[in-house]
Amino acid sequence: MNRYGIQFQVKNSPSLDPEFMPILKFNRAFLQSAKKPVSFAVERSNGQVAVCNTFIHGTPDMREADHYYADRLVKSMLWLQGGFKVYVSGDEDVYNYLKETFSLNGKRAFDADFMAGVYEHPFEVVFCDKVPEEKGASQAIGRHMNGCRIGFDAGGSDRKVSAVIDGESVYSEEVVWFPKTNSDPDYHYDGIVAAFKSAAEKMPRVDAVGVSSAGIYIDNRTMVASLFLKVPKEQFDAKVKDIYIRAARDVFGPDIPLVVCNDGDVSALAGAMGLGENNVLGIAMGTSEAVGYVDEHGNITGWLNELAFMPVDANPDAMEDEWSGDIGCGVKYFSQDGVIKLAPRAGIQLDESLSPAEKLKVVQKCMEEDQEGAKEVYRSIGTYLGHALAYYYDLYHCKHVLLLGRVMSGKGGDLILEEAKRVLADEYPECDGKLFPSLPDEKTRRVGQSAAAASLPEV
Repeated sequence: MNRYGIQFQVKNSPSLDPEFMPILKFNRAFLQSAKKPVSFAVERSNGQVAVCNTFIHGTPDMREADHYYADRLVKSMLWLQGGFKVYVSGDEDVYNYLKETFSLNGKRAFDADFMAGVYEHPFEVVFCDKVPEEKGASQAIGRHMNGCRIGFDAGGSDRKVSAVIDGESVYSEEVVWFPKTNSDPDYHYDGIVAAFKSAAEKMPRVDAVGVSSAGIYIDNRTMVASLFLKVPKEQFDAKVKDIYIRAARDVFGPDIPLVVCNDGDVSALAGAMGLGENNVLGIAMGTSEAVGYVDEHGNITGWLNELAFMPVDANPDAMEDEWSGDIGCGVKYFSQDGVIKLAPRAGIQLDESLSPAEKLKVVQKCMEEDQEGAKEVYRSIGTYLGHALAYYYDLYHCKHVLLLGRVMSGKGGDLILEEAKRVLADEYPECDGKLFPSLPDEKTRRVGQSAAAASLPEV
């Protein structure tokens, strides 16, 4: 394959997407001939900094390749680790390109605006002689079992709540709701309150409340979340930013211990609790690609882990994500969107009047009937995943990858895992014996998202 004059070989290509260019393959081929040192750093909340020391070519004939590499790398750092300020050292041309690209009028205006909103700080790109030093702030997460606890899991199509006493779930309920299509924040608030009250009725008291919710949360406040996609900005600021704080306070009083966490991190926690190990990357493939990570010490890193918007495909004709306007990002490969994208290529016609979740069910039914077209859809996603897992391993050095979500359910999930393992073994020997992708076992399923959420607050 050839991209900007960078030649690289891909032995395993998805049958339904043969032009797929794994970003890790491009990066490695690019770096073989790049010799000019450059450094990038991204600063996030509380002075935390992520650093990448790397190389570019710095020659006129490779200028486009250098720009592309820098763009994809900085974008990946922003969505992986988060940040409102990008530092660049080593090359002024690359700095000028990034400053324009990540401006509010540039190609990455969405990313710049998004990060500014998350961190409530203007986004900027600066040039410096030397980037700041790496600084993290990992923190322990969950595993608190004592007392009477409520665990709430806010999903895009259903909400789950558990009543947990000394680590044992005594009650669980799952309720269908439609948060993504509802513009009234009181709809969301009423659903959360109803769930809290339902679980509270099953226990003699409530000592703490833990919440697992899609989106980005800082100090229990909702910074960005697709659950509240239709809520107007003024209503979001007034009623959504503190929605879980208000709901817990209104039901249980102001002193109730409350922790709100991204659902990806809680997935990873549930996996770590089920496996009895740490260093777990959880990937939930459902409405989007939700990711969380529990490090080797059992802590969360404070990173964003929003891999749905991190590039995985260097193909210039890759599918565009409607929200960010960028191409080749994880959401179009590791979610129901990925299944829907590939289904017509496999001869599976989907009624356009169906919702995305209903379209996924059509393909899942074809898979249950062992239709060859459906198998090719899931094999292709497995091929994508094998290449992406090698990339994720490069970034996280994780030991376990737990694959969750609706896309991974049933026969299709088994086929995805099987194909991903095959690609990893065939093309990425550095992962052999070090990276273990799996589906959740019975013990992990019993822990569950809402039960793991219940363990978040310390009492």
